[in-house]
Amino acid sequence: MKPDFAGFGINVLQIDGAAMVCLTGELDIATAPRLREELIWLVNSGVRAVTVDLARLTFIDSTGLSVLVMAMKRFREEGGDLALRSPDPAALRVFEVTGLTKVFAIS
Repeated sequence: MKPDFAGFGINVLQIDGAAMVCLTGELDIATAPRLREELIWLVNSGVRAVTVDLARLTFIDSTGLSVLVMAMKRFREEGGDLALRSPDPAALRVFEVTGLTKVFAIS
């Protein structure tokens, strides 16, 4: 786990060309660049299937959303995809209000 601002952390597990990206804390304007760097590194490394686990994410703002959308587009351009897993009710509501539940696979 790599801690950043406000207890934000990213833990990446890679297996056979796929990755699970587990987020902890608050994904906002201060922490989103760290996630952007990690996701760009994954796509540039040849990873094509990424699941972002949101179970321990306590907050997400528009900057965090934009990083996830940018990454999903980039993975799809490369023949892959980015899915979301286990958002808490507040985070899921943000995805519903913004219409992103129609864009992302969320389990």
